[in-house]
Amino acid sequence: MLLTPQSVELLAPAGTWDVLEAAVTAGADAVYLGGKRFNMRLHRTDTNFDDKTLARAVEYAHSHNVRLYITVNNLISERELPGMREYLKLLNDIQPDSLIIQDMAVLELAREMNITVPLHASVMMNTHNEHSIKTLMDYGITRVVVNRELTLSQLRLLKERTGIELEYFIHGDMCVAHSGQCFHSGVVFGQSSNRGRCLKPCRWPYQLVDSVTGQALTVNDPGPYKLALKDMCMYTALPELIQSGVCSFKIEGRMRTADFISRIVKLYRRAIDRYIADPTGYTFDAADWQELYNYRSRDFSTCYALGNPGASSIGYTGEREPRFFSQAVKEAGVTANAAIPAVKPVKAVSRPTLAVRVASLEGLTSAFKSGADLAYIGGEAFRPDKPWTLKDIETAVDLARQYDKQVVVTTPRITMEREASELEQLFASLETIKPHGLMVSNSGMLRLARHSSSLPVQADFSFNIFNHLTTAWLKANGASKATVSLEATYEHIAELAKHSTLPLELIVHGATEAMVLDHCVPSAVLDNSTASICNRLCSKQNYSLLDSAGQRHDIKIDQYCRNHILFATDLCLLPHLAALTGAGISHYRIEGQHYTPELVGLVTAIYRAELDKLAAGSNYTFDRTLVDQIAAASPRELGIGAFRYRISR
Repeated sequence: MLLTPQSVELLAPAGTWDVLEAAVTAGADAVYLGGKRFNMRLHRTDTNFDDKTLARAVEYAHSHNVRLYITVNNLISERELPGMREYLKLLNDIQPDSLIIQDMAVLELAREMNITVPLHASVMMNTHNEHSIKTLMDYGITRVVVNRELTLSQLRLLKERTGIELEYFIHGDMCVAHSGQCFHSGVVFGQSSNRGRCLKPCRWPYQLVDSVTGQALTVNDPGPYKLALKDMCMYTALPELIQSGVCSFKIEGRMRTADFISRIVKLYRRAIDRYIADPTGYTFDAADWQELYNYRSRDFSTCYALGNPGASSIGYTGEREPRFFSQAVKEAGVTANAAIPAVKPVKAVSRPTLAVRVASLEGLTSAFKSGADLAYIGGEAFRPDKPWTLKDIETAVDLARQYDKQVVVTTPRITMEREASELEQLFASLETIKPHGLMVSNSGMLRLARHSSSLPVQADFSFNIFNHLTTAWLKANGASKATVSLEATYEHIAELAKHSTLPLELIVHGATEAMVLDHCVPSAVLDNSTASICNRLCSKQNYSLLDSAGQRHDIKIDQYCRNHILFATDLCLLPHLAALTGAGISHYRIEGQHYTPELVGLVTAIYRAELDKLAAGSNYTFDRTLVDQIAAASPRELGIGAFRYRISR
């Protein structure tokens, strides 16, 4: 690859006009910023650009030969769609150089409205495989801000296979969880990280404890901030970064000051220009590095760019944390008031479908015997459970036939190159075994399933569905059913159900996940190790994170060594089934993969009976002792999740 000054774009953030001017003056090739709505930095009213200033900013940047990208990267609720249409029209009129988007609904709107501004996929789209990229390219996406867990080697492969422009974060504040797949803030506070309001529970202090005994594991404990990722800094690895095929080097920090952004842009500008002018003669500039280091906010890490960094990526002491956005709070218990209007008597409806996700054939049998219509199997296997073999799946399908039920095979939420290749082979094998369908977790696996399988395909909660245009997009891409976002409140669900073009499934019970990480918390804390030298600590005991509110978040570790951090309470919407049925929901799901077969049976039987009573029509009354029965048998307390709030902001 012959390098030119156009080979690399240095992309700077701007939250205010003075930062915009500072970034341009310091040498940024492009700047990204957000308006007062639909962007991922909405905590402060004194930042971001109003509609008139957005137009001025585009003119200013273009007059200095600098490209300007506008973030439109929130998830959109049903009632926000008219506002999004209006906003897209405005943005199309002022013609920035791209819109950075997250919600699939914008892809639908862009086609409908003939938007001519190029579209870039936000990092919030969690794009991490070639199949997702090809799907997005079909919809006119010209650049992808790729998943931050991807290494430079993986980026090079994606570039070779797709040819698309890749944008990668090179400096600044990073999330420890996979982007677009963190629901902690949205469920606990009603302030969604996917809608620009994250209150950063990953920056809370936690104690690592034994899940069974509750005993604190303090040997080698490096400090309380066990999820506090250090700031990304790729300055020391610029040659590797440039040679990886990444075209846009993105600096994070739209809330930062002009002085802070100006310094970072100048230092990276000098290093990039020196390398491009003379790659073989390039040497590391110790003085510039020292300046960057001296003015750092948190300590630095190359995060996942050069491989899984393990413990070295975490700032355990919290000493350099610039701001704590929130403190741990108790999650809303099952007796908390839910933001649900008074329920009208439910008329007789068709018998709702009840699905249960299970971890074993014993769990599947228990679910079927207790009234489940459908069982989800496969996907992540959480230790000590083992992954589902083809033989297991074949047995599950046979059992489904015996009970006149259905089996749907699920796929992991994160599907990088390894998982995608494995799933391609699985889908081919399932053509013979013939389960009743597939459930996929991202746009890439939807594409792969559609192209390599004849089975019906449905979309899991990880698609973050908030509006009917996203369900229309899924339907157009081959999905037959969709799962509502974990962050959706009752009001969101009721509005979405009126307009969805796909049947909607709602998770109403079970252990749901706040975050999914490539970072292994127990290995990093107890062994101070990287993932590559994992000592299989998860085979010896189970682990949890205890927050300062005294709530325990179990860590479930899958076959890929990813950590899935559960909410402290298991979701229980049993008291609200009448309202949900009245809102038009007819497909319900229990997440029972962390339950014993006995508990799967108990929960399934109770939900089945209540749904059947509702289907029968009038005179339904809810018996609260049913919740007590489930609570007495459950491993965690029960809660109502996002139903505490009228809307998730």
